[in-house]
Amino acid sequence: MRPQTDTDAAPPADSPAADSSDAASGDAGDSDDAASGDADPGGAAPTDHPAPATDPPEESIRVLAGECTTTFSGRRERTQRGHVVVVVKPDKTVLVHDAEGYQPIAWLTHADAVTVEVDDPTGAADGAMGAGSGPEDVGADAEPGADEAGFGVTARADDQVLRVVSHRSAGWIRFPASAAGVPVGACPDCGSALVRTGGAVACLGCDREHGLPDGGQVLDAACDACGLPLVRVRRGAPIEVCLDRGCDPLAERVRDLYDRAWSCPDCDSDLRVIERGGLLLGCDAYPDCETAFSFPSGPVVGRCDCGLPVFRTGGGRRCLDGSCERFEAAGDGE
Repeated sequence: MRPQTDTDAAPPADSPAADSSDAASGDAGDSDDAASGDADPGGAAPTDHPAPATDPPEESIRVLAGECTTTFSGRRERTQRGHVVVVVKPDKTVLVHDAEGYQPIAWLTHADAVTVEVDDPTGAADGAMGAGSGPEDVGADAEPGADEAGFGVTARADDQVLRVVSHRSAGWIRFPASAAGVPVGACPDCGSALVRTGGAVACLGCDREHGLPDGGQVLDAACDACGLPLVRVRRGAPIEVCLDRGCDPLAERVRDLYDRAWSCPDCDSDLRVIERGGLLLGCDAYPDCETAFSFPSGPVVGRCDCGLPVFRTGGGRRCLDGSCERFEAAGDGE
């Protein structure tokens, strides 16, 4: 038998699990929809698999199927047996699904460590479903034999352990995985779809990824220079720039509009648009004067009694100086 293994920093089976806060937050469990009580798995106990070697994690979803014993231990103990599908995600989330409903019968979210062990006499760790022996090949209570394929999955988070071991394997396969997002165009490098997910736009076909500026809205229009989508941001006024900040830097566009537009409230020098991990309006007299303000996301809608601009942001109207007492006293923040 040739063992095929896949692991991600997993401790030995008899070692304590690594620290995790996910378990305490309810990100692990077993479903109450399963048979009540601690079920007897029936038949012979599952066989332990050889200790796996360590491989680097891969951005893929692993799917394994078969008649399995699933054991969840931690806050509650439960053992179940049946024909299930096991889904192992790149973020170390493990889900075990049976034939009923959408809720898994057991799961562990963002585990500290996940181990996938595969024993395959054919030498093919991944392939079409059915790589392992089918239900017709083994008796209902039989153990995997020396010439059969089988698998085991172990996920650990703090004191919680989810263990799935196959009695009869229907097969396993690995699929490419990525975050899913709203389509926003095509990648100019490879032609694959670009999707907005979280605070970034990423290509599904290559490693191109661009962070979005705060409050950025991806437009249905492309940059004439590079072909990436345009983004509309509001930094004092609506500005449309290329998604690639190196192609069309937002700082330069804001500088064209607002550099030296206002005066420092402390020394009356010009406020300059500068970039220090984000956009700032800083005093031109630096380092003699260290006055500086972050540039809010939103349009300029007026002028404060202190002389600085007033912005309309997602949290309401505010002076450029977020601690301005004159703005608050005037009641303009409502």
